Amino acid sequence: MADVTIYGAGIFGLSIGWSCVTRGVKVRIIEKSGIGFGSSGSLVGALSPHTPDNWNTKKQFQFDSLMMSKKYWTNVEYKSEKSTGFISLGRLQSIQDQRQMTLANERVEGAKTRWEGNAGWSIVDGSKFGEWKPLSNTGLYIYDNLSASITPSAALSALAEAIIKSGSEIIIGDAAEQGKVLYATGYEDLEKISRELTQPVGGGVKGQALTVGFDASDLPQLSVNGIHVVPHQDGTVAIGSTNEKFFVDANTNDFLLDDLYQKAIINVPILKSARIISRWAGVRPSARKRLPILGKHPVHKEAYIANGGFKIGFSLAPKIAEIMADYILYDIDNIPRTFKI
Repeated sequence: MADVTIYGAGIFGLSIGWSCVTRGVKVRIIEKSGIGFGSSGSLVGALSPHTPDNWNTKKQFQFDSLMMSKKYWTNVEYKSEKSTGFISLGRLQSIQDQRQMTLANERVEGAKTRWEGNAGWSIVDGSKFGEWKPLSNTGLYIYDNLSASITPSAALSALAEAIIKSGSEIIIGDAAEQGKVLYATGYEDLEKISRELTQPVGGGVKGQALTVGFDASDLPQLSVNGIHVVPHQDGTVAIGSTNEKFFVDANTNDFLLDDLYQKAIINVPILKSARIISRWAGVRPSARKRLPILGKHPVHKEAYIANGGFKIGFSLAPKIAEIMADYILYDIDNIPRTFKI
C-alpha cells in the first residue's frame, strides 16, 4: 500500500514524490500520458533567479530553492545512478543602454543585500567568454553566478528512477488511489478549478522552444532581448521560449518558433551554423499573479495541490518538494500565505 498518491508525473509531482520517499514513505504516482508529457517536457531547463530588486516572497522562495538545487539534484543522481544534466556556470545578460546600465548597478547592490553573500551579480565585459556572448550595444554584461540548468528530460527520468528504486511506483494510465492524495496535473486542473469556483484561478499559456547542436557545456547561459540560450551537458543548446496566451493547437510548432530562432541567431551570432535538433511545444500552468498554488486542493477537499510553476517550475521544485512533503506527511505548514488559494 502507498502512503501518498500523486496525480501527475511532471516536475512538481515527481519532485514531491521523491521528497516523500526520502522521508521513508511509499508513493504511488499516477500519470495519464507519460513522464514529462506536459509543460515539464520542455527543452530549456534554466534554473535562473529573478532580479534582486523589488524583493518579495516569490523571489525569496525561488532564491532559497536555487540555493538547494545542487545538493538536491546530486542526491537524485546518486540514488538513480543517472545524470540530471545539472550545470552551474552562471548567466550573462546583455546591457543595451544607459537605462539598463543604471538598473544593472542597482541590482549589483541589491544582490549584495538580498543574496546574503551566497551569490552575486557583477558587471563584466564578457571577454573571457570569447564569441560565446550575446550582442550588447554597450559591450557590457551582467554576470550572475547563481544561475544553473538541468536537462528536463534527463532530470525527470532520474527522478522517476530514484522513486522506483526506492520501492515506490509510477503508473501510466489508471489506478486506485491509496493514502493521502496530491494533484500536480498542470493547467487542466487550474482551468477545472476556475470553472468549479466560478472565478479565475489560472489556466494555460503555450510555449515553444528548440535545441541546436552546439557544445557550450562549459559556458554560461545567455539572455538577450527576452531570449534564453541555455547550454546542456549533452552538447546541445536550448533556445526558448515563446509566451502565447491565445493558441489553437497546444502541441504544434509554427512561425512563432521560427521567429524566435531567427532572433536568437541574430543576437548570438556564433549559433548561426548550428543545426536544429529538436522542437517542442506545450502548455504551461499559469496561476493567478503567476504565483504557484500550494496547499489544500480547493475542489478535492481531502486532497492537496501543487500547481502553477509556469516558466520556473524546475527552479522552484526543490523547495516546493520539501515543504509539500512536510505538509502532506506531518501537517507542518511552511507554505507562503500568498501561495495558497
